[in-house]
Amino acid sequence: MLVHFRNTKIEKEFSSEKELARAYGAEQGRILMRRVTELRAARCLAHLRLLPQLRAHELTGDRQGQISITVRHPHRLILLVAHEPEPHKADGGLDWEAVTEITIFEVVDYH
Repeated sequence: MLVHFRNTKIEKEFSSEKELARAYGAEQGRILMRRVTELRAARCLAHLRLLPQLRAHELTGDRQGQISITVRHPHRLILLVAHEPEPHKADGGLDWEAVTEITIFEVVDYH
């Protein structure tokens, strides 16, 4: 998939494992770099569901429209679909097979 970043601050943090370690700690940084590699290797968002350790799922409530993947409990990597308009199925749900571009929005503990 094509990976974008919400802003230059996040893009700089994700530019190297060293920057990620500085921002989130050594272990978190290592896992975040692995997650970005997995995102870039996936052909579409649906492929993330094949990796159970990611626990990829759509969020609801005030985070509706965001996708969460696990980094290391309790932190999550929050993604946004970078397609305009977002691809949806006939039932209104997000078409994970059609999503090939995402934006890394934030790393957060939303619990």
